[in-house]
Amino acid sequence: MIRVGVNGYGTIGKRVADAVNSMPDMELVGIGKASPNHTADAAAERGYDIYVPEGRHDRWEGVDLDVAGDIIDLIDASDIVADATPAGMGAEYRPIYEEHDTPALFQGGEGADVADESFTARANYSEAMGKDYVRIVSCNTTGLNRMFAPLVEEYGVERSSITLVRCRGEHAVTSADPVTLPSHHGPDALEVIPEIGQITTMGMKVPTVRHHFHGINVELDAEPSAEEVADLLASQSRIHVIDGDLDMSSGWDLQEFALDRGRDRMNLYENQIFEDSITVESNQLHLFQSIHRESDVVPENVDAIRAMTESADAEESIELTNDVMGIGDI
Repeated sequence: MIRVGVNGYGTIGKRVADAVNSMPDMELVGIGKASPNHTADAAAERGYDIYVPEGRHDRWEGVDLDVAGDIIDLIDASDIVADATPAGMGAEYRPIYEEHDTPALFQGGEGADVADESFTARANYSEAMGKDYVRIVSCNTTGLNRMFAPLVEEYGVERSSITLVRCRGEHAVTSADPVTLPSHHGPDALEVIPEIGQITTMGMKVPTVRHHFHGINVELDAEPSAEEVADLLASQSRIHVIDGDLDMSSGWDLQEFALDRGRDRMNLYENQIFEDSITVESNQLHLFQSIHRESDVVPENVDAIRAMTESADAEESIELTNDVMGIGDI
């Protein structure tokens, strides 16, 4: 059993903790939580031991929640830590993980230099084997890498241009983010799949929640039909090509789709590619895909743990993760 600590219990951390806890080859040591709020109460309800950062114990005084120890205790008790702390804090924790000789994986809010390798299971699992520090790229970049990996392998990719329409929150304003080009997603994708070639990514943020949308244009080295591309993408275990007959086109549709199929927390771990958008003109591929920002990186965390501990190869890990989490069953 791989003993895993999850440092941080926010949007990503709580989902990673649940995933780790469900795996037959992993044991969740506990979770790191700074404040005693409703998510801490939910963690306790799920039976997770709670560890508190140094200097934060006073917040827990008089609260009807048990504290198992300090974050350092969590680190020492774990074979590996999944760091899901707020962006930038992972880099602050890395020296602590090093001091306690505990490997750690980080999330996409950290810079690439926080880790030895940036990771997407479908694209470069083997590169993370035995590494002490790995970064799971952002939700958007994870979605791009899952799409690009089979396209690169099957057809070759010359260049691409992608517009990412990202969630900002219900009461925000629409804006370019960033105004300058490219957004971080293109360079981060190249960290994982250098064969993508020339890629330009443009980022926007809009007043919505949960689902990012990508407008994709890829210049391929071949001229497949739209049907061939759709079949290729649908064959990928973490890509769901949405049947055009389902009449889906929005984040609201996707949210209802997940709820109706019993997905916990409305999780959609798979890229959601709209079948009717897949168009090929000569060697120019166009499509729309949606990424559930809260959950698509969760299976990547699980696979990275196995790669780093060298407990399974890519095929074994991805198959086990998918089977336990119900990925590909929609």
